[in-house]
Amino acid sequence: MKVHNVELVISAVRPEQYPEGGLPEFALAGRSNVGKSSFINKMIGRKSMARISSKPGKTQTLNFYKIEEQLFFVDVPGYGYAKVSKKEREAWGRMIEEYITSRDVLKAVVQIVDLRHPPSDDDCMMYDFLKHYNIPCVVIATKADKIPKGKWEKHRKMIREELDMEAHDTLILFSAETGKGFDEAWAELERRMQLEIER
Repeated sequence: MKVHNVELVISAVRPEQYPEGGLPEFALAGRSNVGKSSFINKMIGRKSMARISSKPGKTQTLNFYKIEEQLFFVDVPGYGYAKVSKKEREAWGRMIEEYITSRDVLKAVVQIVDLRHPPSDDDCMMYDFLKHYNIPCVVIATKADKIPKGKWEKHRKMIREELDMEAHDTLILFSAETGKGFDEAWAELERRMQLEIER
């Protein structure tokens, strides 16, 4: 998809604030500082639409980005950040869970992990949560440019095994620096939108 028009429509904290209109949505989830904002900015061709911060735990709302009047990216708060109070973490957790489990127009959750490292306990919990509720998931392993190409397969295998992914589950290697995985990621999201149309 060629992206020319992107708009941050609303930063929501409650269901009644979610946009209406029925456009397909993709939630972007990942632990704090995993490269979620960089992924969003690369996918929509902007340098700073999604705020990139050196301070983890910056996103505290559900940020709805409307793309080409065709779909929404929904940036959700990063999980697993210890310095945020337990009360805040629980509130975020409830907000994210409510959105993910009840939103009819949600086509898939795009879970961002770091290709360089084994998925964290929080990554595994999130993936298990999505599987439990039968919510489609696309795993994006970022920072592929930080690993020699010859080791990509080894790291891909590590992530699939740690998350206990099935053979048909989607895992895409991605780099916001080089653009690796950009076309593949967009093709996967467009395919999931098309699947809904054809049903």
